[in-house]
Amino acid sequence: MSIKRFSLLLIVSVLVFSPINVTAASSTAAKDEVIYSTLQPNGEELDMYVVNSFEVEEPGEYVDYGDYTNVKNLTDLTEITKESDEMSFTVSEESFYYQGDLEGKPLPWEFDISYQLDGEEMNPEEMLGQDGHLQIEMETSANENVNQIFFENYLLQISLTLDGERYQEISAEEGTIANAGKNKQVTFTVMPEQEGNFLVEADVTDFELEGIEISAIPSSMSMDSPEIDEMTEDFETLSDATSEIDNGVGDLADGISELNSGVSSLEDGSGDYRDGIAKVSKGSTDLINGSESIDQALITMKNSMDQEVETGDFSAMQDGLMQIATGLKEASTGLTTLQENYSQAYQALDKSINAIPTNVSEEEIKKLDLSEADQKVVDKLVETYEAARTAKGTYEQVSEAFAAVEPTLNEVSSSQTDMANLLETMAEQIAAASEGMDIQESLKELQDGLATLSDNYKDFHAGLEEYTNGVDELSNTYQDLHNGIVELDDGTNSLENGVNELHDGTTELADSTSDLPEQMQDEVDKMINEYDKSDFDAESFVSDKNENVQSVQFVIKTEGITKGEQEDEKEEPEEEKNFWDRLLDLFR
Repeated sequence: MSIKRFSLLLIVSVLVFSPINVTAASSTAAKDEVIYSTLQPNGEELDMYVVNSFEVEEPGEYVDYGDYTNVKNLTDLTEITKESDEMSFTVSEESFYYQGDLEGKPLPWEFDISYQLDGEEMNPEEMLGQDGHLQIEMETSANENVNQIFFENYLLQISLTLDGERYQEISAEEGTIANAGKNKQVTFTVMPEQEGNFLVEADVTDFELEGIEISAIPSSMSMDSPEIDEMTEDFETLSDATSEIDNGVGDLADGISELNSGVSSLEDGSGDYRDGIAKVSKGSTDLINGSESIDQALITMKNSMDQEVETGDFSAMQDGLMQIATGLKEASTGLTTLQENYSQAYQALDKSINAIPTNVSEEEIKKLDLSEADQKVVDKLVETYEAARTAKGTYEQVSEAFAAVEPTLNEVSSSQTDMANLLETMAEQIAAASEGMDIQESLKELQDGLATLSDNYKDFHAGLEEYTNGVDELSNTYQDLHNGIVELDDGTNSLENGVNELHDGTTELADSTSDLPEQMQDEVDKMINEYDKSDFDAESFVSDKNENVQSVQFVIKTEGITKGEQEDEKEEPEEEKNFWDRLLDLFR
């Protein structure tokens, strides 16, 4: 008998006939579960098994639970006793591993994977060896029939390895693409409590695809708050800037309000001036008619002077002179009234024009342009402001002409009063001379005076006609100016309303950004808390009877779509060896 054969028989005898010391079952072993699952290329589940690992404090007999169809010891040669969903085994080392096969147990996630080649959806097996533009779409969602603790706390990582010689122009909008030797690896991540929808596109030659790998692990890492001090300082600067903009717009709103008040006063004064100049224009016709009557009367007196001298009857002349004097005084009174009305209208207009504020600086306008205010309102504001400045500037240019009207009216009125007084004096002198009958020389002077007066009055009448024509033209054209002032007033009203709305908006913006740094920190903390699963306690995927579970992980992979795998499927599977075969293999 050989030494090798003798040793083998000795070991067998020891194993068969040696007594076994059994320790009471313990439940203190810390357990980890790794679930391995294979999917079809379209995402449907094929099979599943679990590798259970234990870290024990002392050797002995332990119990684990799971609805397994088959179990296998991966640590040593001891048998695992299976009774219903209870597994009993003896652990002699600090670590122990065994595999349990599961049948019909769904994963916590559902996977839907579809394939298109040149825009046509196809079964992946039909695409083997073909060329074209490939699209692979993957959707992940929660399986409502499985404990939601895994969907709510686990992070999914999906990886595709693409042969660099087969795949070109690879794109994955929501994934990352990395080099893996001569291949490209596309990776997607699905956060806890989220569903995923991903698309990979590429140009493929001789289509084959390795299995898509999916790992699921608890997102239990603790997330530290990022350093955002520099960013919050920037937001503080933004907050201060919006506050300054709000203050500037507030000052602008006050200025626009003053402008609007000034333009409203301008409109009132302009209306008074328009009415006054209209009255002056309407009185011009009467004034010209009266002046023409005086001119005709002087001509008549001059022509009839000889006849009156022959008859010695000067009463008609006296009456004519008195009538002319009375007409001149009435005309002078009308001009005085006209001057007073014009003075009131002109003062109102001048006060209103000067009340228009023009103290908005270019710097303030630039700040307003750079603000987040409605650009249409800003443009209208600047346009109205420029129109107000233009109106005021135009008025300043023509103000001398407006100011010259009142002195002219005073001068004309005074001249008419002087002529009236002169004619009255002449009438009185004729009466006195006719009583003393010493009148011939005086009549000669009177004839010369009447001739001079008649000639000079023609010049006065021509000037009066020119003046009244100017007043009529001013009255007609001023209506257009007044209409423009009314439009300006409407514009400043709208402008004030718009700026007030703008101020309300900048105030709201300033209020909402005043605590922006604190809001940002709160949002960061909220996002961190949302994905911080550091307080997650693992639960068994296999059975809720299992306790002291330290971790549960999932390793999921789809079947590869390759020609080689199809050939391998035809090979006969290797027959599983029993305990004695494996024992004998140790000595072969």
